[in-house]
Amino acid sequence: MTLALRYALFAAIATLANLLAQEGVLDAGPGLPYRLYLAMAVGTLVGLYVKYVLDKRYIFAYRTRDAAHDLRTFILYAASGAFTTIVFWGSELGAYHLVGTHAARIAGAIVGLAIGYWIKYRLDRRFAFAPAGAAAG
Repeated sequence: MTLALRYALFAAIATLANLLAQEGVLDAGPGLPYRLYLAMAVGTLVGLYVKYVLDKRYIFAYRTRDAAHDLRTFILYAASGAFTTIVFWGSELGAYHLVGTHAARIAGAIVGLAIGYWIKYRLDRRFAFAPAGAAAG
């Protein structure tokens, strides 16, 4: 399987994990204030962790030396996702507020995640999973 196909498959798995986590929060707290935003935050964290584990092992074949190195790598990985999360949330909320339906929100989320993952791969390759001694700047 090619790298691009594996990356797309893992992005789809993380997207599904994200959306399922969102739906779980939405279903669990129908009267919860700001529940859509809470659902988006929980989904983002779940998707981030799933994607980190898959990317680290199967995309970048990256091995961390110890728990501290793994935490540092995860922090860099999460930081590279901060910008892409804005793209994703903007797309999801934009579609929802423009059309006003659940289906539009899901479609916006999928489009935003696809764009975000495309950008994120390039950032992760350069910063989070850069080979030791490689220039990150």
